[in-house]
Amino acid sequence: MPETETTEAAETPATATPAAVSGAPAAPAGVRSRRKTREGVVVSDRMTNTVIVAVRELKPHSLYKKVVQHRAHFKAHDERNECGIGDRVRIVETRRLSKDKRWRVAEILEKAK
Repeated sequence: MPETETTEAAETPATATPAAVSGAPAAPAGVRSRRKTREGVVVSDRMTNTVIVAVRELKPHSLYKKVVQHRAHFKAHDERNECGIGDRVRIVETRRLSKDKRWRVAEILEKAK
């Protein structure tokens, strides 16, 4: 019977994988995690290969419950310089590309008129 106790003690949190410790299944190698996506409007395209996208969110105020508009600006990488001011775009989170750029333009949803 002491054999079962030694096998249980063999896997300690120090030697176990982080997924085994947290109880979450480990992701297979080569599979990326889900990336954040946002939709917004291009407010500036003056930089080379970079656009500034304004993303608008409506959230209820934590105390007063009134719906409040929250706006955030993201610098996004535009590989082909296709985006213009007023375009609706979808941006996707990516690795850090520069000091401020952590997003890239995935697609142009609607061109400005």
